[in-house]
Amino acid sequence: MVLLRSISKTGDPDLEFPFTLPIIKNLTTLDFSPVTLFVGENGSGKSTLLEGIAAASRLPIAGGGGSGDVTALPEAQKLATFLRLSWGLNNHTGFFLRAEDFFGFIKYLNHLQAELRSQKAEFEEKLTGYGRQLAAGSLENQIQHLRSRYGDLEALSHGEGYLKFFASRLVPKGLFLLDEPEAALSPTRQLGLISLILESLKTGSQFIIATHSPILMSIPEALILWFGEQGIVKKSYSQIDHVNITRDFLASPQAFLQHL
Repeated sequence: MVLLRSISKTGDPDLEFPFTLPIIKNLTTLDFSPVTLFVGENGSGKSTLLEGIAAASRLPIAGGGGSGDVTALPEAQKLATFLRLSWGLNNHTGFFLRAEDFFGFIKYLNHLQAELRSQKAEFEEKLTGYGRQLAAGSLENQIQHLRSRYGDLEALSHGEGYLKFFASRLVPKGLFLLDEPEAALSPTRQLGLISLILESLKTGSQFIIATHSPILMSIPEALILWFGEQGIVKKSYSQIDHVNITRDFLASPQAFLQHL
């Protein structure tokens, strides 16, 4: 059983963004699988629709400086009011994650840890006795909790930190919406992300991912939806332009470069 079975657009909204996008304008009903991939060129509407689904699902933003509310994205909220979601099971768990939100979250965590250290130093300087021990100990526990959950994100590469952050927030039977996660990941780390996704599927979770990555498009049994001039069309892995162009380029880079 999938958590989110399908979405459909209701009503006839005013012709302003995001409803001017052909993909959004012509959207009727879209069915989902345990792993569904949104694939297409830049500007095709992949991320816009993903954000709308996140807002309609009331999923929190993972990262984003800790604010966490996807309805703060005005275009997403506007689209969400015209989306009807059909659920197999909705337990209100999961998250929406963009690579740029993760980078912002690293800065937020580092700032938070620096504030906690500063407060601890201030208490140790100004307080004495049991009060000093209690106050400083409480702040140290908060610092250690952050480090035990996320590790030293400042010392990790973006890819290592992203995977640790992602893994720390996975829960059983969660709906996870990822917008171009490959932006934070090397090819090797993308394989690590696939491994985490496959393990999470065993617990009943579901993933909808907007991506340009041929590596992520290879997730076994994923439903690949191509966002193009003909609307949203189901395609196989071998039919995707990103896959074929990447394969041909790697086979003969100079054949491509000599024409640039």
